Amino acid sequence: MRDDEILDVEPQPDTDPHLTDPRSEEGNSRDLPADMSLGQIFISFFKIGAFTFGGGWAMVPLIQKELVDKRGWLDDSEFVDILAIAQSGPGPVAINTSVLCGNKMRGLLGAIVAALGSSLPSFLIILVIANFFLKVKESRAVQAIFKGMRPAIFGLLISAVWQVGRKSISDKKDLVLAASGAALLLFLDVNPIFVVILAAVAGIIFGSVQSSKSKKG
Repeated sequence: MRDDEILDVEPQPDTDPHLTDPRSEEGNSRDLPADMSLGQIFISFFKIGAFTFGGGWAMVPLIQKELVDKRGWLDDSEFVDILAIAQSGPGPVAINTSVLCGNKMRGLLGAIVAALGSSLPSFLIILVIANFFLKVKESRAVQAIFKGMRPAIFGLLISAVWQVGRKSISDKKDLVLAASGAALLLFLDVNPIFVVILAAVAGIIFGSVQSSKSKKG
């Protein structure tokens, strides 16, 4: 082979998919957003955890706003599915949602980082102010602060229900399932896990019926 032929040989580009998408081992081939680093995931969940008051469900609209609306790391359908799974599992729904979102975005490391980010602020804050709060919890100012926060937290919960509901309910079947689930939870005090399981079974039945009708048609 001549020297000029050797010089004309160009190096082949590296086509290893693991270099472009750390989630490729999970079968997800889409490119990661440029800002979806583990550090940024931690910062996002740390901010969510630091400004959430009123329990786990109050964190849900903040997670949705940050990950779906602001960052675009997840789409609406992915978040709704994650929320359903988080509610079905044991443990606080906020931590479950954080873990599942982190796992969806960046695998196991993403789940660990998201869980740490969402839980660390409350741990640090409670650790610092626990003794102080016990001394001032009877203060009128402190009671007024919490009394004012409760309606705002309720508003956050309503916002979460509205945002998830309007994107999840698209036909009469969805409306029937939503109303039935609400009735079981509110009036019969059925465990949420069983409600989710019943809804999943109903979804399978509806899907099978629709599939058989389409084949016959």
